[in-house]
Amino acid sequence: MVSAYQHFFTDRPTVEIARDLLGKLVCYNGPDGRTGGYIVETEAYLGENDSASHAFNGRRTGYSASLYGQPGDIYLYQIRGHYCFDIVVQDREDPQGILLRGIEPAIGIKQMQEHRGMTGVNVSNGPGKLVQALGIHSRDLDGQPMATSPLYVDLNQFKIPREIKVTARIGVNLHGKDGAKPRRFFVAGNPYVSGMRKRAMDLEDYGWKD
Repeated sequence: MVSAYQHFFTDRPTVEIARDLLGKLVCYNGPDGRTGGYIVETEAYLGENDSASHAFNGRRTGYSASLYGQPGDIYLYQIRGHYCFDIVVQDREDPQGILLRGIEPAIGIKQMQEHRGMTGVNVSNGPGKLVQALGIHSRDLDGQPMATSPLYVDLNQFKIPREIKVTARIGVNLHGKDGAKPRRFFVAGNPYVSGMRKRAMDLEDYGWKD
């Protein structure tokens, strides 16, 4: 599995990896049960030259050290009181990453709803929401390789998007040199995409191919 992660998360542009993560299954074998869901929204961050990256201009702190790790490592960080799940891509010391912004619940759905205290799309239609829904409430998994972690992406279980949309990222400084670049990818019509308007939701197939 280590070689599979290294192969998937290296040797091609990070934006391409971010697209290919759509439809893959995130799993977490947590202390109160197994949870998981299909990835429906991602954002690519391109390291030291990306003005929206935590590593912009070579910035490196103890907090962001995991971003400089091996491909497939977990970079779990906290922002405004919420934890976010970022996957390290490319080679060690090349701090590029992909943020998971939304998942469609598929495993332990009731447990995910209980973790969030609600039902419906708000269970996991945002980066902080999906981490809480999975049952993660700390940075304890930060820096762990997904190959041996209870939190991982199953590359062998997936759905295929019918259409992938691309926009600028959300919540970044749009005045930065890379703020408006098209580095957010999502499954068109999937209701678990953050900010998806009701009129754009595909409530029959959720944007997946048959």
